[in-house]
Amino acid sequence: MAVNTSKELRNKVMYSIFVRQYSEEGTFEALRKDLSRIRNLGTDIIWLMPIHPIGEVNRKGSLGSPYAIRDYRSVNPEFGTMEDFKRLVSDIHGLGMKCIIDVVYNHTSPDSVLAKEHPEWFYHKPDGSFGNKVGDWSDVIDLNYDQRQLWDYQIETLKRWTSIVDGFRCDVAPLVPLAFWLKAREETAKVKPDLLWLSESVEPDFIRELRSRGVTCLSDSEIFQAFDVSYEYDVYSDFNAYLKGTGSLAEYAAALNRQESIYPDNYVKLRFLENHDRERAASLIPDEKALRNWTAFSYFQKGLTLLYNGQEAEDRNCPSLFDKDSVHWDTGHDLSSLTRELYEIKKDPLFTDSDYRVKDAGNDVLVAVHSRGARKLVGIFSLKGKAPAARVGLPDGAYRDILGKRSLEIKDGRIQTDRNPIILAL
Repeated sequence: MAVNTSKELRNKVMYSIFVRQYSEEGTFEALRKDLSRIRNLGTDIIWLMPIHPIGEVNRKGSLGSPYAIRDYRSVNPEFGTMEDFKRLVSDIHGLGMKCIIDVVYNHTSPDSVLAKEHPEWFYHKPDGSFGNKVGDWSDVIDLNYDQRQLWDYQIETLKRWTSIVDGFRCDVAPLVPLAFWLKAREETAKVKPDLLWLSESVEPDFIRELRSRGVTCLSDSEIFQAFDVSYEYDVYSDFNAYLKGTGSLAEYAAALNRQESIYPDNYVKLRFLENHDRERAASLIPDEKALRNWTAFSYFQKGLTLLYNGQEAEDRNCPSLFDKDSVHWDTGHDLSSLTRELYEIKKDPLFTDSDYRVKDAGNDVLVAVHSRGARKLVGIFSLKGKAPAARVGLPDGAYRDILGKRSLEIKDGRIQTDRNPIILAL
């Protein structure tokens, strides 16, 4: 981990926003008017997906991907002006939240400011034309970090944004050299020492595939040297396999337990059920009770919890990256009261620094335990939304469920789950 990464990030909740799709207007101002609602969900940090102008050359769809950036140093006029953006961030701060923005430093749009002014800063194919190493990202061209002047430009850009925002979510950070990220963190800390650095780390299969082609791709262990938080894509295949019925809950639990021994003591993973690149949680987990259990588990996990805009409404449509496709807020579902309750529980200091263990308790019930000294928090999650009894490894007796605000009994080592998530404080 970065040396100064705080374990207190494990008590936080982040809310990810795609400005274009968040509202019908798709503007900073429309988002600004809804900040109080977002704060009341239980939100500490807002992550704004890319806010910059989008390229037109090789654009996908009618509006283009926000990850095909034309100019790192300005804002997308479709969203508003720079003053609108600063007003939005000011109000985020006024409500006690922090704001981070997306940094897309592996590539730009083919018609970017940098491509026009400094074509020598880019990767070129054998025929001399622009290109990218991944291949199917046809709307972007890769930067070449062998060019040290590019480092200066990118770091100076980060410093400019540092005067406004509180940190950065770095897109496909493993494709950019570790030495660059270390230098960027060092230099921006001179402007604002407590910036938050979140890496979109990548799946193990993607790392191996790129490395097999001679393309540098950083592992999580490398990423954690420069970043405070990384995605949990190292266990996502196990999570997805369990949901799809091709893997077991025991395998998923084992993958989570491994994180406790292979990462530094202050490691922080971004815990999510969905994000803008993945299927919606309500689509993956259509059973209402099962979804509530998975939601509770995502908060109970050791790490920084992520909500993606619309998740609280159980929206099943993942908004397009390329066309206008607004979040469906009128679904008739609302997880807001649950997220608020879980947010209050997540503030318990035990989540900050604990021995964390997860086990398959049988019958699709997962039991997770945070412990430190005499204190324990025990989470019991029926991940298929059923109501089996679960063996929890606690003495028989009466216990208080701090989530359901009720008394429960453990008898013969078992507790009745009744389809609802349970959190016991001991």
